[in-house]
Amino acid sequence: MTWYALQHKPAQGDRAVQHLQNQDVACFYPKIEVERVKGGKRAKRLEPLFPGYVFVNLEQDNPMWAKLRCTRGVIRVVSFANKPAAIADEVIDHIKASMDKVAEQGGIKPGQAVELDDGPFKGIGAIFQAYDGEERAIVLISFMQKQQRVSVPVSAIRP
Repeated sequence: MTWYALQHKPAQGDRAVQHLQNQDVACFYPKIEVERVKGGKRAKRLEPLFPGYVFVNLEQDNPMWAKLRCTRGVIRVVSFANKPAAIADEVIDHIKASMDKVAEQGGIKPGQAVELDDGPFKGIGAIFQAYDGEERAIVLISFMQKQQRVSVPVSAIRP
């Protein structure tokens, strides 16, 4: 069995996966948790890692090939020279392993020690407090024998 990519209709990836699974086709639709700011509030939601594509695992002589394009939510099979483009098992395994690592890491958590590597506080250790919008973070630094709350760009902090 080999992995192949299917292109799905806009915003219908979950629908395509559901209908493919109803037909007993093995699918892989990788999603990652993304934090977005909407209406001034941070919200986490799952988004596809490869927007517009679903991976299926099929034999070359499987009769399901004829039904793939007619499956709800699916546009076409990704192919070159009218032959479906095969994806190596190692690539799919690597994507799965990488997604597991990302899920374990999460992100910077409140109370975690960070270092500022840009701006006027470069090289100073700090404690991460919270995100302040999409591009800024609030950290605590020791300054003049006091803990000071400072808003810095997210790109200027590293764990």
